[in-house]
Amino acid sequence: MFKLCLDYDMRVTEKPVSSYPWYLRPFFWNQKRKYGQILKPALIWARVPRLFAAIAILYGVLDRKGSPIDPVLRSLITVRVSQINGCRFCIDINSAVLAKRTGSMNKVEALERWQESELFDNKERVVLEYVEAMTYTGRQVDVGLSQRLYEYFNEDEIVELTGLIAFQNLSSKFNSALDLPAQGFCRLPESAARPNENSND
Repeated sequence: MFKLCLDYDMRVTEKPVSSYPWYLRPFFWNQKRKYGQILKPALIWARVPRLFAAIAILYGVLDRKGSPIDPVLRSLITVRVSQINGCRFCIDINSAVLAKRTGSMNKVEALERWQESELFDNKERVVLEYVEAMTYTGRQVDVGLSQRLYEYFNEDEIVELTGLIAFQNLSSKFNSALDLPAQGFCRLPESAARPNENSND
């Protein structure tokens, strides 16, 4: 059974686009061109324009074409962090990007139980273990995991990897706390579309 994740019960209201500073409107225009709609988190972050600009610049650096982290790996990171933190918007949009980058929904649907799936290679498994160690409350990154990361990444790449995981935690926790809704980018199985209520247990 599938459901389209759409809900509009947000805890902070968005303002009319015309009320935002003129220098932020090109960001909104670009989102509408790329996604067909303005992203609700952007409208909320933009209530504090300097904060929005800083977040947008940081995201642009982490998701740039020249990133040493493979695009599919970046998407696996963003979806898994989003699942753990129960961010409906993030699961929706990042799952759509992951499906586009891999050409199917297979990894999207298997990601929540990646340990049991044969779809993920050893490099992806180490990264997903790192994601969970950084994201789940009460877990730590131990020496053994750090050493396994060095089998696949150099120090600069580990900094980028860690930065992306940390950024996605910031983004997904912000969106989840304010109950920002999915915007209908990706049709997911109902179990995958529903945030994990026990994600931090």
